[in-house]
Amino acid sequence: MADIKKIADNRRAQHEYIILDTYEAGIILEGMEAKSLREGKASLQDSYARVENGEVFLYDAHISLYSHSETKKYDPKRKRKLLLNKAEIRRLYKRTQQSGFTLIPLNMYFSEKGYAKLSLSVAKGKHTYDKREDMKKNELKRELASAMKDRKIS
Repeated sequence: MADIKKIADNRRAQHEYIILDTYEAGIILEGMEAKSLREGKASLQDSYARVENGEVFLYDAHISLYSHSETKKYDPKRKRKLLLNKAEIRRLYKRTQQSGFTLIPLNMYFSEKGYAKLSLSVAKGKHTYDKREDMKKNELKRELASAMKDRKIS
C-alpha cells in the first residue's frame, strides 16, 4: 500500500453523502491525460458516475491539459469510461435505480503497478439535519481530543 500515489480527493463527498459501498475501477485515459495525472492535475469536485448500456462512465472529472503538450488538445471534462467487471456493473445499476442513490468518485490514485484507478462509491445524499448532526459530532470529537491533550500536558 505504500506504493499508491494519490492524485485527487473528493473532500465534499463525505460531507454531502452517506457512503454505502465502495468499488475500485480502472479509468480509460488518452495519452496526455495520463501524463497530466502524473503531474497531479486532476479534480473530482462536482463529478459523478452513471451506468449506461452496461458500461460505467465518469462525468465532469477535470483533468487539466498536460503542461508540456503543444500538439494534442482535448476536453478536460470529457466523459471517461470506467473499467469494472459485469457483476459489479449489474450491482451498481440495481443500486442506482433505487431512489436517492448515486455513484460518487471518492478519490483517484495510481495503483502499485502504475495504473490510474478511481475509488467509486454508491452514496445517498444527506439532508441538512444529517449534516448538522455530523458537524456536532466532529466538534465534540475535537473538543474531547483537545481536553485529553490538555490533560496529558498538565
